[in-house]
Amino acid sequence: MLLVIDVGNTNIVLGVYDGEKFIGSWRMTTALSRTSDETGLFIMQLFEHSKINCKDIKNAIISSVVPNINYSLTHAIRKYFNINPMIVESGMKTGINIKSDNPKEIGADRIVNMVAGYSIYGGPVVIIDYGTATTYDVVNEKGEYITCIIAPGIQVCAEAIYQRAAKLPKVEIKKPDTIIHKSTVGSLQAGIVFGKIGETKYIIDRLKNDLNYPDLKVVATGGLSRVIDDKYEIFDIYDPLLTLKGLKILYEKNKKPKK
Repeated sequence: MLLVIDVGNTNIVLGVYDGEKFIGSWRMTTALSRTSDETGLFIMQLFEHSKINCKDIKNAIISSVVPNINYSLTHAIRKYFNINPMIVESGMKTGINIKSDNPKEIGADRIVNMVAGYSIYGGPVVIIDYGTATTYDVVNEKGEYITCIIAPGIQVCAEAIYQRAAKLPKVEIKKPDTIIHKSTVGSLQAGIVFGKIGETKYIIDRLKNDLNYPDLKVVATGGLSRVIDDKYEIFDIYDPLLTLKGLKILYEKNKKPKK
């Protein structure tokens, strides 16, 4: 079995593959204070609860955008699973030609998403990931990275207005039925969600127009992407497991051949 791990600023997402079969995924908070022993034991408990024999996991790959957690996580995998995990980093075989002023600035999560988006759905494609930040990565039909737009994430916007405005409450990220509201909570939800919907539509339209890609495929992932397009009117494809799929593809491309 293959263990795939995506470390984000808010959550760590774990997935397990048995050959080509996807077994399941689990989510834990990204806690910088968690030790390698706490991390290893917690992951083992998750798997045991899901009836997964930890001894069956033979390989692992990690993508991380949180450097301060990397040591405890990799040490946990080595200690509790007896695996030296593969780390997503520059120099790996990706199948994507990263044409950037500084390729090392591109986050591991974005590389993984581009690999998955292009490998599975082809190009030209824009991969939109609704995480702590909202990222729009474009890959053309030749597998070349073209550009990226990075915007504040939905949750970040909601928390910022709550923290900076003394009388505004903290609200659930939820798409209202209408944009017309008389309550503060409804008004905030409408502004946050419909504002992000407008941002998404505008950026997609500009990319299609400015890059002359009228048939640009739009692939969305991330926990809050369904809030943006619950009626399948904006995205061509919604793939909540895109990053985990990309990690498996990267592992297959870079694993050492068996002797």
